[in-house]
Amino acid sequence: MAKLYDADPVREGPRINREITARTVRLVGANGEMIGVVSLRDAFDAAVEAELDLVEVAPQAEPPVCKILDYGRFRFEEQKKANEARKKQKIIEIKELKLRPNIDDHDYDVKMRAARRFLEEGDKVKMTMRFRGREMAHQDLGMNVLIRVRDQFEDIAKVEQMPRMEGRMMVMVIAPR
Repeated sequence: MAKLYDADPVREGPRINREITARTVRLVGANGEMIGVVSLRDAFDAAVEAELDLVEVAPQAEPPVCKILDYGRFRFEEQKKANEARKKQKIIEIKELKLRPNIDDHDYDVKMRAARRFLEEGDKVKMTMRFRGREMAHQDLGMNVLIRVRDQFEDIAKVEQMPRMEGRMMVMVIAPR
């Protein structure tokens, strides 16, 4: 019966030094110069001589490409690149505005100012039209309000989801262009 702790731990990232298994490798020197195809032993000796690590940077190539470099610094640079990419990402949120079919003009204007601000910040806006009681018989009024919203934001937004009924609510999603 095999013991659980006998298995090698799964490593993240490229193989380094003694973990490389290919017989021959395409070697790139410490200064970025192409040395050529050499045996793994010669490549490892060159890395030891330079007091650096042998890192497999392209394992799928034939033969695999290995580079002589400082592995600690390499991992640090990769981490920095990943953090920069994560910082530059914009998380798009969906903001919801609730409307009623017989909304007053002033209330409508206030909601539209908020919607414009959300769209300019890069967020999607979900317009929810709630129907209560007898208003369900006049869904066309709610549809007209949502069409008015769509026409008002035609210049800065596109309709991602056309108005559709979900129970007692009519929902439309608009996204910035």
